[in-house]
Amino acid sequence: MAIKKKKELDTEEKSPENRILSFPDEVLERVLIFVKCHKDRSAVSLVCRDWYNAERWSRTHVFIGNCYSVSPEMVARRFPNIRSVTLKGKPRFYDFNLVPPNWGADLHPWLVVFASAYPFLEEFRLKRMTVTDESLDFLARSFPEFKALSLVSCDGFSTDGLASIATYCRNLTELDIQESGIDDLGGSWLSCFPDSFTSLEALNFANLHSEVNFDALERLVARCKSLKVLKVNKHVTLEQIRRLLVRSPQLTELGTGSFSQDQKLRSDADLESAFSNCKNFNTLSGLWEVSSVYLPALYPVCANLTFLNLSYTALQSTELAKLLQNCPLLRRLWVLDTVEDKGLEAVASSCHLLEELRVFPADPFDQEVIMEGGGSGVTESGFVAVSEGCPNLHYVLYFCRQMTNAAVATVVRNCPNFTHFRLCIMNMCQPDYLTNEPMDEAFGSVVKTCSKLQRLAVSGLLTDRAFEYIGTYAKNLETLSVAFAGSSDRGMQCVLEGCPKLRKLEIRDCPFGNAALLSGLERYESMRSLWMSACNLTMNGCQLLARKMPRLNVEVIKEDESDDMHAEKVYVYRSVAGPRRDAPPFVLTL
Repeated sequence: MAIKKKKELDTEEKSPENRILSFPDEVLERVLIFVKCHKDRSAVSLVCRDWYNAERWSRTHVFIGNCYSVSPEMVARRFPNIRSVTLKGKPRFYDFNLVPPNWGADLHPWLVVFASAYPFLEEFRLKRMTVTDESLDFLARSFPEFKALSLVSCDGFSTDGLASIATYCRNLTELDIQESGIDDLGGSWLSCFPDSFTSLEALNFANLHSEVNFDALERLVARCKSLKVLKVNKHVTLEQIRRLLVRSPQLTELGTGSFSQDQKLRSDADLESAFSNCKNFNTLSGLWEVSSVYLPALYPVCANLTFLNLSYTALQSTELAKLLQNCPLLRRLWVLDTVEDKGLEAVASSCHLLEELRVFPADPFDQEVIMEGGGSGVTESGFVAVSEGCPNLHYVLYFCRQMTNAAVATVVRNCPNFTHFRLCIMNMCQPDYLTNEPMDEAFGSVVKTCSKLQRLAVSGLLTDRAFEYIGTYAKNLETLSVAFAGSSDRGMQCVLEGCPKLRKLEIRDCPFGNAALLSGLERYESMRSLWMSACNLTMNGCQLLARKMPRLNVEVIKEDESDDMHAEKVYVYRSVAGPRRDAPPFVLTL
C-alpha cells in the first residue's frame, strides 16, 4: 500500500503541470522575456501565483488602453521594472470633435509618479493625451536614460516643449509627432539638439505647419548615422529633400515635404540620383502638392516598398497607375478618393500582395457634393476590383459615396480573411443605391464569411437585422463602430448578447435607449469601454447602470445645463482606480 502511494506521489510530482509550476523563478523570468504581446503576458499572469510574480518582475513594457482604468500608483506597485509605457487617454470620438476640450487625460500625474518609481524609464508612447510644455520639460529632465517619445493625436503643447526634449534627452532615438494639436511657434527647436548628439534613429514632424530651420535639420541628419526614419513637413522643398537624402542614404522610411515645382532644384537627374542611392526604402509617405513631372524620381525606390502613404496627395488615376507599376511588393496602401475607380483598378493589377487598403475622402465636409453624388470619388466598382486582384487583403478602410449589398458580398467572398472591415458610406442612411434595400445583407455577408473579423465599422441604411447578423456570427469581434443605424433597442441588445470578445463599442446618432444600455450589465466589466452619443438615453437610465455596476465609471458629458433629462454623451469604462478626481464641471460621474 505504501509503495503504491509513493508511486502515485512520484507520478503526481512528475506530471507536466507540476513540472511547469515548479520552474525556478529565474528560469521562468528569462522565458517570459520573450513574450512580447501584452495580452499574452496578462494571460500568463493568471496561471498561478509563481507565474504572476515572474511576469511582474520580468515585464518591461506596459500598455494602458484607458488612462483612467488604473492609477499610476497602482501600475508602479504592480510592475517594478518598467522601461516602456503606452498610454491612451480620451475616447476615440475626440478625433471627431465629439469630446469637448479640457475633458481630461492629463499626462503630468503619470510623470510625477513614474519619475520616482521608474527613473530608468526609456519610452513613452501617448495617444489622445493632454501634454503641456511643462510636462515635456519635466519628462526631459527627470528620465536621464529616456530614448523614445511618440505623440499621436495629443494636444496642449507647443514647439517649446519639443525644444526641451531636444535639449535634455541626450540618448533620444525617436521623436514622433503625429496628428497632434501642437502650437507651432517655429522651427528653431531643431537647433536645440546639441552638436554632440548622434543617437537619433527616427524623426517625424510631418504635421507641423511652420518652416523649419533647415540648416539645423541638415546638420542633425548628417550627424545621426543610424537615422532610419525621417518624415518632414510640407515646407521642406524638393532641393532640401535631395540634400537630406545625400546625407542619409541609410533611410528605410521617408516622409517627403513639398513634392512640387522647385526653382532651386539643381536638376531632375540629381533628385533621381539621390533617391537611387537609398537602397533600403520600405516606406514612403507624406507627399504634399505632388507635381507629376517629379514622380519618376521616386521609381528607383519603389521596388522594395511595402507601405505607400498617399493620404495627403490628390493623385489622379493615371499618376497612381504609373507609380504602382513600380511597387510589386506593396503590402499597405493609403490613398485619397481622387484616384477614383480607375486608380483602384490599377491597384488590383499591380499590387497582388496587398494586405491593407485605406481610401480617404479628399473633401469629407463638402456636403453639397456628397448629397448630389457628384465630384470625384470611389464606388463599389473599385472596391470589387481590388478584392479580385488582391486576395491577401485583410484590412480595409473605405470611404465611398455609394455601395451595394452584392458588391460587399463579392468583396468578402474574394477576401474571406478580413480582420478589419471599415466601410464608410458618406451619404448618411443611404440604402443599396441599385435596389433601394437596406445594407443589412452587406454586413451580414461580412460577419458570416469573415470568421477572423476583429474590427467592424458599419454605415448606410441599417435595420436591426444587421445587428442580429453581427450578434449571431461575429464571435471574434473586438471593436464595433456604429453611426446613424438601427431600428430599435433590439439592435444593440443583439450585439451585447452575441459578441463574447467585444471590448470597445462606439455608437453615435442611433435610436438605442435605456433598455439597450441596461442589456449589457453582464458584459461591461469585460469590455474596455462603451461610448454612446446622440442616442435615446436618459439620466435615469445612466444612474440605474451606475447603481447596478459600481465598479464601472459611468460618465455623462452635459454641455446643455438646462436639460436635466437626457444624457447626450455617455462614456462607460471599467476601472480599478474608482471615479477620476480631475473631471471638469461638464462631466458628471454617476
